[in-house]
Amino acid sequence: MQTESNIVQVAMNRDGVVGRRAFLRSIGWGASALAAGGVLPVSFTDLITLRADELRKQRMSCILLWMSGGPSQLETFDPKPGTEHGGTTKAIETTAPGISIAESWGRTAKIMTDVALIRSMTSKEGNHQRATYQMHTGYVPTATIRHPHIGCSAASEIGDAAFDLPHIVSIGGPTAGAGFLGAAFEPFVVSNPLRTPENTRPNVPDARFKRRLGLLNHLEKAGFEQAGGGDRVRDHRALYTQSARMVLSPTMKAFNLDEESPGLRESYGKTPFGQGCLLARRLVESGVTFVEVRMNGWDTHQQNNERIATLAGQVDPAFATLVTDLKQRGRLADTLVIWMGEFGRTPKINGNAGRDHFPRVFNVALAGGGVKGGQVIGASSADGSEVKVRPVVVTDLMASICRSLKVDADKENMTPVGRPIKIVDNGRPIDELFS
Repeated sequence: MQTESNIVQVAMNRDGVVGRRAFLRSIGWGASALAAGGVLPVSFTDLITLRADELRKQRMSCILLWMSGGPSQLETFDPKPGTEHGGTTKAIETTAPGISIAESWGRTAKIMTDVALIRSMTSKEGNHQRATYQMHTGYVPTATIRHPHIGCSAASEIGDAAFDLPHIVSIGGPTAGAGFLGAAFEPFVVSNPLRTPENTRPNVPDARFKRRLGLLNHLEKAGFEQAGGGDRVRDHRALYTQSARMVLSPTMKAFNLDEESPGLRESYGKTPFGQGCLLARRLVESGVTFVEVRMNGWDTHQQNNERIATLAGQVDPAFATLVTDLKQRGRLADTLVIWMGEFGRTPKINGNAGRDHFPRVFNVALAGGGVKGGQVIGASSADGSEVKVRPVVVTDLMASICRSLKVDADKENMTPVGRPIKIVDNGRPIDELFS
């Protein structure tokens, strides 16, 4: 007879998540046992709840370092010194034997044993808006549907519904939204990590604030809800309840960087991006599922080398310190860190000493979350114009993110019009990242 434990075990796929077909087969076996006179030990709903609770207890999280504008692969993690298109950028050795990266990334070079590089990312989207959408959602934009940010999808699967803070936070500006998942999973935007988010403390005592909320609920129920606006009232009430829980929560102290030592803050870098990375670490420690930290300025059509050296001066120490800090605190295994932008830059340097949009081949860096560091996946050609070995498409990257976070990439969410949409459509996890 199937027991609760072995039904759950059989239903799990090799990545430790419940596959739909395997899940239904397990339920079918249980139903057969019931028809044969046995006792079905767990209901369909109970099994879903058990698995969801198990995932939430694992507290997997992700920090996305978003390089807005499209960072050049040749001045970051796939340099080609001495070649026609390599420019003046020199390469430096790293702590991982055989792996060299661009010279502006000295701090990152020291943690390369924890970092995996994908040098063979490829896509067809060379427009900033379209490529940004795809690299955040795994889908190309359409006129009929707004797909959710991969972080919103992850939060909807593994985020604790009773958690006080938002499940997904974007530091440094707005990002892709929750799409058809709805307002409950919209990213919370922190414009400046150096200040506590605005409008997150009541301007009246807590008791009075709670009385005001009670009055609001009473007025809505007695008026608008009874007049036929029940759905809107429920949505509005859910939003206010979530916001009020955050405002009154002691967990809001996670936003206070003054609790960190001056030395550690200096190591991250006294820049908005550096302090944003420190805030991201504090947030995932507090239970936030997904944090994006944004760094603008990578659209280097002019003076590419000089501008990237300046940008790397802010990102390099923050990235390296974040990985080291998470590792020292025992959180790196449970936190996936991703460095990426929407595409790469042309191998050929233009007349303005810059590089233009180039989605055909670019690079991504990952650390933590079960990823095996100290390795390079794929390769670009000698002139950097195409993928030479092991092409990786966007959906493969998204499926790998799901695998790291123990989210079922094949899970279908229903849109408001009744259309099932997979978290990731037709993506295959990059097995080398995890072996």
